[in-house]
Amino acid sequence: MERRRLIERTVRVGVFVLSLVPLARIVVQALAGGLGGNPIEEMLHRTGWWTLAFLVLTLTVTPIRQLTGIGWLVKLRRMLGLYAFFYAILHFGIYVGVDQFFAWEFILEDIMDRPYITVGFTALLILAPLAVTSTKGMVKRLGGRRWVRLHRLVYVAAPLGVLHFLWLVKADVREPLIFGAIVAALLGYRVAAGRLRRRRVRSPGRERARMAFVPAPQRPAVERERPGT
Repeated sequence: MERRRLIERTVRVGVFVLSLVPLARIVVQALAGGLGGNPIEEMLHRTGWWTLAFLVLTLTVTPIRQLTGIGWLVKLRRMLGLYAFFYAILHFGIYVGVDQFFAWEFILEDIMDRPYITVGFTALLILAPLAVTSTKGMVKRLGGRRWVRLHRLVYVAAPLGVLHFLWLVKADVREPLIFGAIVAALLGYRVAAGRLRRRRVRSPGRERARMAFVPAPQRPAVERERPGT
């Protein structure tokens, strides 16, 4: 038990620290002038890329947990989901504060007129309530079923993030297509696993119902000799 807890804590601390590495690299390279000729665009690209990456990692936790049977991996899902929202906020914050200098009139016009910004902003709005309700206290307040239903919105946010990335790039679409394929595979796994789980739940009932209509096997008629005959 102690060994398992040690492994769990080590993995969680390691994931927490490693998740901050992309931000540290961006800050260091920005201060050193290592973000190329258009540092604002590079920061937007990197923070958006890592938002998608953390969304994919969040969606990956459940299949890995189910396939390996390592239950405590579910604790990583909340952390990775919060990091996805964190990098999404950074992405939007750089766009609002650094790229547009808080020109809200132009920002709202961009959101309304440019489809890729509209889709990206919608994904951010979806992620916001998921981040706010990620605590154990909110799970109790909402109730398990409501909380699960609400957090299924991540299945909408991830494809919208991929679409935002795809519409943003003009020439090289390899990265958004790779993200799209991974998200599609993870969502497809959930659909297949859900159907299989429902079949397993229904199959015992069906088997009992089928057996109710099967006539009991008849015993062969064997004449027994009575004593004294």
